[in-house]
Amino acid sequence: MKKPVFDKHFFFIAGFWFLLTVTLIAQISRDYPTAYVVFPCMVIIGCAILISSVFSNKILPNAFEKGKTPLFALQSFLAIVLLTFVIAAVNYLTFLKYGANYTPSDLSLIKSTNSFWFIFFTSSPASLLILGAVCGFKFYQRHSQIEQQHNLLKQAHMEAHVRILQDQINPHLMFNVLNHIHILMKKDVDLASVLLVRFSDILRYQIYECNRETVTLEKDVKYLKDLVSVEKIRWGEELDVKCEWNIANGKRDIVPLLLVPFVENAFKHVSRLPSSKGYVHLELHQHEENLRLIIENSNSTQPSRKNSSNSGLGLENVRQRLEILYPEHHELEITNTGTTFKVALHINLEKKASYAEQ
Repeated sequence: MKKPVFDKHFFFIAGFWFLLTVTLIAQISRDYPTAYVVFPCMVIIGCAILISSVFSNKILPNAFEKGKTPLFALQSFLAIVLLTFVIAAVNYLTFLKYGANYTPSDLSLIKSTNSFWFIFFTSSPASLLILGAVCGFKFYQRHSQIEQQHNLLKQAHMEAHVRILQDQINPHLMFNVLNHIHILMKKDVDLASVLLVRFSDILRYQIYECNRETVTLEKDVKYLKDLVSVEKIRWGEELDVKCEWNIANGKRDIVPLLLVPFVENAFKHVSRLPSSKGYVHLELHQHEENLRLIIENSNSTQPSRKNSSNSGLGLENVRQRLEILYPEHHELEITNTGTTFKVALHINLEKKASYAEQ
């Protein structure tokens, strides 16, 4: 557990016992000199701390774990009786020893058995309140611990979920690039060498940067540029590729690989029909906290030989990542007209949520 929460509970309980001690001393000091009541009050408080600690730390948790309500009711009753007896006995003995301020008739009344039981019964509400307050503190402390554990588990789950979604992107991209290099090695070794250099930059970014929660925008944009360069090398003159990069502040943070699925999807499903030249047009604009991506590609009306479920998986993954990392602070619009496929994404970069907030 986090130390500040432990300190908060510790000082809260310590403050309760301190205030109870001061109140008890002030209450009894009305009838006796303060020097006479300090020790009896310390005895009462010490026994109260001992009984309530055993009750809240042993009996109460055991009752919750085993669910034995009748036994818990009996133990609660005995704890109240025991604490009440201690309070009554200390008060009674104090009256006997330091009762000089009382009249003989008062002392005679106090020494009677009925008077002891009168003190006993009048002390029972105090015992009930003390044990009830301590149990209330214990409930609050336990609730805070459960809430912290829940938040930690939720954070771990979110981190694992985001990592899984991200890892589902990387292997597919690497397999595509390796396949490009393999094909080019048979046709154009020099071009394959250039592509291999680009691929090394891509791998370097994935290995050393993508394990971080955020990266600078300029690094992620460079990765996108390398990815586009790889695709341009692969398709050559078959595609019309136009990119516009307008980044006002490359030092702003962004989640790594968040935009990759859109770029990858555009090149993967762009139309390459014999009768027309396909195209991919990409615009990325950043101003202050606003980031806007617009990417459009030509789309074939004919059924693709590729498994479209891969595309759906990638876009669904990025949807989930956006919902986790930028909840209610992003807008994603996907338009498929049959001949064109367009993605428009707007993100408020300052509104990234930490996992613990989810």
